[in-house]
Amino acid sequence: MDWSGICFGAPHRNAGSALQEANESSPFLRFQPVNLAHSVSSNRGFSMFDAVRNNKKIVQVFLLLITLPFAFWGVDSYVKNMGSGNELASVGGTAIQQGEFQQAMRDQQERLRSAMGTNFNPAMMETAEARRAVLENLINQRLLSLDAAKMRLAVSDERVRETIASIPAFQENGHFSQPRYDAVLKAQGMSHPVFESRLRHDLALQQVLGAVAEGVMVSRASSEQVYSVQFEERMVSDSRLAASQYVGAVKLADDAAKKFYEANRKQFELPAQVRAEYIVLSKDAVAEQLTVSDADVRKEYDAHPERFREGEERRASHILIQADKSAGDTVIKAAREKAEALLKQLKANPADFAKLAKENSQDPGSAEKGGDLGFFPRGAMVKAFEDAAFALTKEGEISGVVQSDFGFHIIKLTGVKAEKVRPFDAVKNDIAAELKRADAAKKYAELVDGFTNTVYEQSDSLKPAAEKFKLPVKTTDWVARDGKAPAPFNNEKLLAELFSDDAVKNKRNTNAVDVGNGMLVSARIAEYKPATVRPFEEVKAAIEQGLTTEEAVQLAEKDGEAKLAKLAKGESVDLPWSAARAMHRSDQGLPPQIARAVFRASSEKLPSYAGAKIPGGGYILFRIEKVSRPTASQDDPKLNAIKQQYARVLAEQDFAAYIATLRKRYDVKVNEAALEGSKDK
Repeated sequence: MDWSGICFGAPHRNAGSALQEANESSPFLRFQPVNLAHSVSSNRGFSMFDAVRNNKKIVQVFLLLITLPFAFWGVDSYVKNMGSGNELASVGGTAIQQGEFQQAMRDQQERLRSAMGTNFNPAMMETAEARRAVLENLINQRLLSLDAAKMRLAVSDERVRETIASIPAFQENGHFSQPRYDAVLKAQGMSHPVFESRLRHDLALQQVLGAVAEGVMVSRASSEQVYSVQFEERMVSDSRLAASQYVGAVKLADDAAKKFYEANRKQFELPAQVRAEYIVLSKDAVAEQLTVSDADVRKEYDAHPERFREGEERRASHILIQADKSAGDTVIKAAREKAEALLKQLKANPADFAKLAKENSQDPGSAEKGGDLGFFPRGAMVKAFEDAAFALTKEGEISGVVQSDFGFHIIKLTGVKAEKVRPFDAVKNDIAAELKRADAAKKYAELVDGFTNTVYEQSDSLKPAAEKFKLPVKTTDWVARDGKAPAPFNNEKLLAELFSDDAVKNKRNTNAVDVGNGMLVSARIAEYKPATVRPFEEVKAAIEQGLTTEEAVQLAEKDGEAKLAKLAKGESVDLPWSAARAMHRSDQGLPPQIARAVFRASSEKLPSYAGAKIPGGGYILFRIEKVSRPTASQDDPKLNAIKQQYARVLAEQDFAAYIATLRKRYDVKVNEAALEGSKDK
């Protein structure tokens, strides 16, 4: 159905569309790679913990609900830190301190910056809602920690060692590497005891959450009911009452535009603007001033040859018959039998592998390519698949039936790249850049206080700081106070400093502002334009048009709701209906208002009717003419996906109930004044 011209905001991703995306492009087998070079050069979230937290699907759901990294300190240190007068909240008699909260705020900001790229606006984290969400996450973490301590859950040294060895970020060619472990922790500025303490903490919390997760049970009957509703099809025709049809009936009062202007002068204000000079102290700027000798680069290369060894890679094709290990015996047996039947055909005609993969494989990412997965190293695939692929000895060889978490595979080896060591000349620039970044991070930390003091103490010019720290003085175009400025002036704190009385009236440097991503900025005003209000005559026509449209929309909505009431009573209404079209909950781009209206309409007596407001556009009526609900087959992979989604919903409910119980068990107090004051830290 065509929804063009109807602006409902962002397309609605409901459970159905999420499932459809998963079935069409799910990355079977592959883990997300750990980009070590990127990790070394940035200070973003510590992704190694994801490897720990992805072990159990339901436990993972709980951990996703607590999106911030767990604090490095144990419960003992929480108790010891009580009474400092700097706490934002108290949980079971233990304090959440300002420092812990500010670190969590920075971590979340870096996580959003990494996920959103250029679309990230630091102002997102400057709201009361964002601060409250971060604090609530810390409170939930503390509740779980206290309960784990109360239950005296212990994690053995052996379990910690095994977990560390299994984390891909610490591996070379699929095996744990002590030098790599040391290098990654060093790049993150973390000691072994701190990391291992944090890891032990996470593993203990997994035990707590695992106990909650074990109670989640979803019956096949419930899954089939949800499946039937989720993939329901409705044949729907519509009739649109556009606001433009009612414009002729609108009569504005002579003074309506003037009254609106006077009551809403803020809307017509042109914000204050400045042209500014600024300097940036960043890790990158520091790195540009550093040099690394060839001897140091060679020394690093010779000291860690394992870092530059490229392990053997294999290219393979596979045929996947889906069957989650949690599925019933009937589903697993049917999938195995189908895989074994395909293997029998391949033994008779090995050349048919690509053809059979296209026809039978349930991995949509590779099926249409004849099952081809391309080249991959050890550690890139799930273990069962990897072991089988690397056990094949010659190109063209086909494995037996291999079971993994995804189902049953038949694997064909199609290529081998032997292990090799990258030569010094090929990696020396990367090593030099890495050494520079490490040195720059240390140097930057040493310079921060000096930079901050210089721009403050010599506040009548940026030149002293620029010369002292060898930084260029840059200039901006006109920057408005509304926050819609290019980086780094899209930072709310920096804008507030730049438009402060001290900067505007006294012509002083701003304080050094941390805008994130390892950057400190100080600016001063070169030119200033105060805020002004546009004259009434300049905006009169636009105001009248807006008021007319607004009233026309109201007339369309009122008329639409009246017509819907008549249709619901069985009365005849003369309307131009479109041809009936099939509609599903999973339809891409289906606005949520439309989905709610159509799929909430009764299907007991057809045709039935529904309606929805078109924001700023009028009203739309729907006539539901036919409803069809499918029945899932025994081996339908979408049914198992529905079951997993349903289990996640139940798990979230159980987790919420568990947290609510903990909040009653452990006294939780929030220092609202301190939380409000935290925005200025």
